[in-house]
Amino acid sequence: MATVIKHRGVNIVTLAEGEAIAEHCRDGDIALVQDGAGWWTHFVGADGAIDSYDAPFPSYNKALWTAKAAAEFAGE
Repeated sequence: MATVIKHRGVNIVTLAEGEAIAEHCRDGDIALVQDGAGWWTHFVGADGAIDSYDAPFPSYNKALWTAKAAAEFAGE
């Protein structure tokens, strides 16, 4: 089940295995998704466009703190 944290007006959505970004996120949201390589931080743009960092983070906490920093930067 997807969980949402609102930080500085930005939804940070943590998706469970098998959940699709398009089903739970909208423009301006940040999605955290885990796979075998680690935790990916995806930025959702207009029309469902997704931009991501080049590599996953080794832990959920590192991905979450990065998403929170991005949300603060977006709010400036």
